[in-house]
Amino acid sequence: MSTSNLIISVYKTGISESDLIRLQPALEAFDGIVRWTVDLEDWENILRIESNIAIEIEIIKLLHSLNIECDKLL
Repeated sequence: MSTSNLIISVYKTGISESDLIRLQPALEAFDGIVRWTVDLEDWENILRIESNIAIEIEIIKLLHSLNIECDKLL
């Protein structure tokens, strides 16, 4: 797969280490996500998603449904 076709989305979140247990399966089952990472050492707990389709609204809804704060940065 060519990386030039990927959409990169970055979110400021309230993800904690304990949230990853329930977030990981949801993100891995999400169609369109190629790769995702969470930087828990950043004060904004940055979630970075690489996808092959636009999924920004769905990601925000997903995190909010899990009671996790989420705002799109890029």
